[in-house]
Amino acid sequence: MHAELVRVALHEVDIKIVAEDRMHVLQWRRNLLWDEVLLDGMRQASSHGLFSREKVYGLVFGRDEEGRGGHQVMLILDPGYGSYDYSNNGQRLKGVRVEGVDGPLVSYGSLDAKALEKPATFADWMKKSIGMDWGADHTRRPN
Repeated sequence: MHAELVRVALHEVDIKIVAEDRMHVLQWRRNLLWDEVLLDGMRQASSHGLFSREKVYGLVFGRDEEGRGGHQVMLILDPGYGSYDYSNNGQRLKGVRVEGVDGPLVSYGSLDAKALEKPATFADWMKKSIGMDWGADHTRRPN
């Protein structure tokens, strides 16, 4: 099974999942009073309320008529305000993660495993936090 993020916005997430030569589209939508999860255009789960809506969804798709088989997927969301996307003039979700039976399929932002790792050196911390890179080649310096 393979997954890939197609779109991450503040109120919308689209994920492409390929399993056994079939493509599925997993979507999350945030509306004013409810969130919903769609798989191939059909509502699979919803969460209602003004605050404290569900952030973890378990899905099984591809089952046969008796309910056997299929692929199990867990969708985890961090719906806080994340980074600002200057190319689309909008904010993004803080984090998205899709887990399969064998482990993570795709992760982004605050739910990415790399985001939880602590930097080993001060230079790594600078690179991670503000994007500064001192360069690996210390013999050659700019003017």
